[in-house]
Amino acid sequence: MTHYDAIVIGSGQGGTPLSKKLAQQGLKTALIEKRFIGGTCINDGCTPTKTMVASARTAHTARNSKALGVHTGEVTVDLPAIVQRKNEIVNMFRDGSEKGLEKTDGLELIMGEAVFTGPKQLIVSLNKGGTLELSADKVFINTGTTAQIPPINGLDDIRFVTNTTILQLTQIPEHLLVLGGGYIGLEFGQMFSRFGSKVTIVETSDHLLPHEDRDIADCICGILMDEGITVNTDSSADNFKMEGKNIKATLIVKGQQQQITCSHVLVAAGRVPQTARLQLQKTGVDTNEKGFINVNNKLETSAEGIYAFGDVKDGPAFTHIAYNDHLIIYKNLFEHASLIIEGRPVPYCMFTDPQLGRIGLSEDEAIKKGFNIKTAVLSMDKVARAIETGETRGIMKAVVNADDNQILGAAIIGEEGGETMTVLQVAMMGKLPYTDIKEAIFAHPLYAESLNNLFMAINK
Repeated sequence: MTHYDAIVIGSGQGGTPLSKKLAQQGLKTALIEKRFIGGTCINDGCTPTKTMVASARTAHTARNSKALGVHTGEVTVDLPAIVQRKNEIVNMFRDGSEKGLEKTDGLELIMGEAVFTGPKQLIVSLNKGGTLELSADKVFINTGTTAQIPPINGLDDIRFVTNTTILQLTQIPEHLLVLGGGYIGLEFGQMFSRFGSKVTIVETSDHLLPHEDRDIADCICGILMDEGITVNTDSSADNFKMEGKNIKATLIVKGQQQQITCSHVLVAAGRVPQTARLQLQKTGVDTNEKGFINVNNKLETSAEGIYAFGDVKDGPAFTHIAYNDHLIIYKNLFEHASLIIEGRPVPYCMFTDPQLGRIGLSEDEAIKKGFNIKTAVLSMDKVARAIETGETRGIMKAVVNADDNQILGAAIIGEEGGETMTVLQVAMMGKLPYTDIKEAIFAHPLYAESLNNLFMAINK
C-alpha cells in the first residue's frame, strides 16, 4: 500500500486546483480521476454546452435578422461541424488542465476508479488494468454528480439521452421530448429547437424553474413558447415504448392522459451524487437520504481528515461554488483562515437566450426569511440598449431590504443578463444601498445603465 500525505478524488474545477496547491505545499499528493480531467464542467457541462449554445444563437439571429434590415437567405445547421468545434474546445481545455497537473512536482495523477476499503484507505481499479492500494493522512472527495434517471415505465427500453450523451448526437432530433424544466432542460430544449428540432418540455411543478419566482419563470416560459417550444407544466411522463424507430410517450398533462410520438427523450430531471460506489460506510463519512455527503461549514465530513466539496455535497451545484470550496479548504489548512461556506454569495447564470442571471434572495425567499422588502421591476423593452439592439425580451427584478436599503437579490433576464447581474453582486459585496446604484453614473448606453431606472421604479 502506497501512503500519501493527501489524496484528492475527482478532477473537477475544485479538485484540480486543490491537488496542485497541496503538492506545491510540499505534500505528497495523488489525484484520482476515473474518466476525464476537468470533471463535468469541461467535459459535459459549461464548456461544451455554452459552445453549442453559441451556434444555436447564431442560427436564431440569422433567421431573424430581417427585423434589423439584414437578409441572409436560407439558414442551415451543420450539427457534425458544431459537435466537432465543441469537441476541439473541450479537448483544448481538458489537455491544458492535464498538462498543468503532469508538470506539478509532488503530484501523481492516477486514472481509475477509487473505492474506500477503510478509513482513509482506498483501492483504485486502474483504467489501464490492475489495481493500486493507497492511503493518506487527508482525503478530499470531489466526485460530483450524474444525471438522475427517474423510475418511469419503459424508460430503460428506449434510447433516452442525458446531458452527457446528447452532446454526442450528430443528427438533429426530429422531435425532442425533455423531461425536466430546470436549467439543463431549458438550455438544451432551446438549443435543439434552434437547431431545427420540434421540442416538448415536461415539468412536474406548476411552473418552469421551480426555484425561481413565478414572474421570472413565466417570463422565461413565454420566451420559449414564442420560439415554438411546447411547454407542459404540472405534468409528468407515465410510460414509454418503442414504435419502429420512434418513441411513443404517454404523458399526464394537468391530470389528463396525452400521447405523443417523439424521436428522442432527454432526461433532465435532476442530479444525484456519485457516492454509491465509494463505499463510504467503511470510512465513517455520513450522507443524507439522497446520498450527498454531509459536511460542516468548513467542508469537513463526519470522519476526521476527510473533506467533501463541489456537487457531491448538498447545496448549490455550480462550478464556481466548487472552485470557491477548494479555496476555503486550502486557506483554512495553510493560511490560518477560518472561512465558512455559510453566507457567501451564490451567483449563477442560465444560458438560455436571453440569459437569466441570479444573485442572492428571490422575492419568495426574502418573504419567507421575514425581511421587510421592496421590489423593483423593469421590462427589458424599456431599456435603451435593448431597444437599439432588438433584444427586448426579458425583465429585470431586484429585491431590497426596506429597513436599510441593502440589495437582497436580483434576477436579470436579458441580453448579457449574467453580466448585469454581476454589477449588482459587486454592489451587494460592497454593501452599497440600492439608492447609490439608482444615482450612479454608468456609461451610456450600456445594459448596466438601466439599473438606474430599475431602482427608480421602487419610488413609483
